[in-house]
Amino acid sequence: MTGKIIINAERCKGCGLCVAVCPASLIIISEQSNKNGYFPAESVTKEVKSEGNSECTGCAMCAIVCPEAVIEVLREDSGKIDITIEPVKTSKPNLIEEKK
Repeated sequence: MTGKIIINAERCKGCGLCVAVCPASLIIISEQSNKNGYFPAESVTKEVKSEGNSECTGCAMCAIVCPEAVIEVLREDSGKIDITIEPVKTSKPNLIEEKK
C-alpha cells in the first residue's frame, strides 16, 4: 500500500515529532518559516528517495503523533484486503444467575 501525506504548513509548529516517527524518513523540517515564524515539517521529494529511502507506506504514524493535527494521510488501496463483519450470535442474555 502506498501513501501520501499533506501537511498544513501554516498551522505546523515544527515540533519534529513526525520526523522522529516516520519509518521511511520521508519528513523533514523546512528551511523556510511559515507566517507565524515556525519552521514547519514537509514531506521529502523524490531526490532524497533515490538515496535509498522507500516511499510513504501510509502508516499514518506522523498524523497520529502530531499534536496540532495538521497532517492528512492519503492511502492508495491495493484491493488485497477485504474485511467482512458478521453479527455475533449470542444466546438470551442472562443477567442474574439463580442460586442453586
